[in-house]
Amino acid sequence: MKICIYVRYICLYLNTKNQVLHKQTIFIGSLNASIVHPREVFKEAFRRSAASIICIHNHPSGDPTPSREDIEVTKRLVECGRIIGIDILDHLIIGEKKFISLKEKGYL
Repeated sequence: MKICIYVRYICLYLNTKNQVLHKQTIFIGSLNASIVHPREVFKEAFRRSAASIICIHNHPSGDPTPSREDIEVTKRLVECGRIIGIDILDHLIIGEKKFISLKEKGYL
């Protein structure tokens, strides 16, 4: 995902073999914030019969360090996914020269 001046929140919807079924832009936010609702993330998962999801968004600042809101949204999505049986496999935050996996950081 190329760095842009707005936050872009994208989801990859995967089948049971972790093959991408669909890529969807869920939200395009402001310069420093995005508002992502679980219903928007999971609506497309139901439409595509996805088994799991990878969430991706950028930080226009170029620093991929997760914000408190990033962590809270991720935890909320993981919990919703557990309830309905659709796993959130990872949440990647893209910066200017690197990215951070919230799974690797232990937030999933």
